[in-house]
Amino acid sequence: MFAIIQAAGWPIYPLLLTSIIAVALIIERSVSLRESKIVPPTLLDQVISVQARQGVTADIVDKLAKDSPLGEVLAAGLRNEKSPRHVMKEAIEEAGRAVAHNLERFLTTLGTIATAAPLLGLFGTVVGMIEIFGSQSPTGGATNPAQLAHGISIALYNTAFGIAISIPSLIFYRHFKNKVDGFVVQMEQAASKLIDIVHGEREGYSTKPQ
Repeated sequence: MFAIIQAAGWPIYPLLLTSIIAVALIIERSVSLRESKIVPPTLLDQVISVQARQGVTADIVDKLAKDSPLGEVLAAGLRNEKSPRHVMKEAIEEAGRAVAHNLERFLTTLGTIATAAPLLGLFGTVVGMIEIFGSQSPTGGATNPAQLAHGISIALYNTAFGIAISIPSLIFYRHFKNKVDGFVVQMEQAASKLIDIVHGEREGYSTKPQ
């Protein structure tokens, strides 16, 4: 591996740095964007049950807000449960925008790496071509074989590394972006149900204790 890095020349170092960052971001987002952590499946039913039995207190709402991103959205609504429907809805929408922004954290960086890695590889290719042209004798004499081989190595290795970094970065960027969009939809649906239950306008959910 070290021999490949040496053959690729100094332009490979920015690519190695971007690859380390990309791997770290992919691991971090894979751990953070788990469904059980973002939208716990039983949370809405638990909130409805507590709200129907005893109502919600400030302590309960604060604990709910710290539970998960979905809990944060639901807590914003419960803080305004005695307000008109549109006020409660606006509070939930504001919290939802903040939560969605937090869920998309680091995705812009990962998308930038997916776009920039081939360009960094192309830069290495240009540097390699300069090396190749530099191997030609100004007087038309014999070409320097070692310099020619080094230039070819720089051009090819950097191009390959750039593409190899870009492809998985782009795939994971799209994957995580789709997951975040799905979570946002689930939170919107849960919030809408909570609003309708609090205002007694949705059938299929009972506000009476089980």
